[in-house]
Amino acid sequence: MTVTVLESFPRPRRTTNPYLAQLLVELPDDVHALTFDWRTALLGRYDVFHVHWPEKLLRGTSRLKTAARFATTTALLARLALTRTAVVRTLHNVEPHESGSALERWVLRLVDRRTTVFVRLNGTTPLPADARPGTPLVTVPHPHYRDWYAAHPRGDARPGRVLFFGLVRPYKGVEELIEAFRATPGDDLELRVVGSPESDELRATVEALAAPDPRVGLRLAYVDDDVLAAEVSAASLVVLPYRRLHNSGAALLALSLDRPVLVPAGPTSAELAAEVGSAWVATFTGSVTPADLRAALDRAAALDLGRDRPDLTARDWSAVGAGHAAVFHDAVALAHGRPAAQLVDQDVS
Repeated sequence: MTVTVLESFPRPRRTTNPYLAQLLVELPDDVHALTFDWRTALLGRYDVFHVHWPEKLLRGTSRLKTAARFATTTALLARLALTRTAVVRTLHNVEPHESGSALERWVLRLVDRRTTVFVRLNGTTPLPADARPGTPLVTVPHPHYRDWYAAHPRGDARPGRVLFFGLVRPYKGVEELIEAFRATPGDDLELRVVGSPESDELRATVEALAAPDPRVGLRLAYVDDDVLAAEVSAASLVVLPYRRLHNSGAALLALSLDRPVLVPAGPTSAELAAEVGSAWVATFTGSVTPADLRAALDRAAALDLGRDRPDLTARDWSAVGAGHAAVFHDAVALAHGRPAAQLVDQDVS
């Protein structure tokens, strides 16, 4: 039986997260995936609504558009309840990176109460506090990006080159990284910051922090996959100086391109290091320091970055796609009062 799934993101564009773009094409034949638009969401026919970052449904670019989003999302939740449509929510984060209004938090609690099955990307994610007791929580690991970047040219790692990449947002700690790097001695070291700042104010702050040190290079713009692959492969260490870390597609992207990472310490980082090999995942506590950078660079220097590869076999898309398909089929059964056939032990990794 084929199950029709409406994803909560629109048709992929060049700026779409590759995880979402690949999900559409890697699902098996018994899943028919649709991308999001409000007409389909409110009036179309589908068996499962698959939610990623539900706060994005509610946030518009103006107060008027945000108010409209609240109205349509509330109508969508009512439609899902009346039609007994299954809801699968992927827990990319424990909570939104930027907090919203009290009304937004109330609507997000409704989403959690309406969810039939939660999917987590690692084994440390808890069931949301507002979920209905006993709601299944299934582990389907975040896939790697090796297939996505396989066709892009890659260069050799440059000893001493440190890279941050990704959307520059306040919680990511880019300011602290630049300050720590500036305090790290070594004319042979360089730092690259590649990504678009979330605001003009943050752009100005990053530029001002980087200006006194000629070793710091900035590319404060969105870059296409071929440029990103070249930037990552030219680095000997990728640093993600986040103030908090739960899941990180950026860490997996770096590892997919065979570059070690320095990330915040915690259960997620420990689980990742145990999976891929501790040589590939260094950690820091609190804010990143010059000592953290030096130790991680020394650790990276011990790897043969032309030959060594982290172990990402548990994250192949064949297993990830099959895992999602099992969740979708079982969510439909549960939404209609039937027993789930495949949700065993809450882990399909």
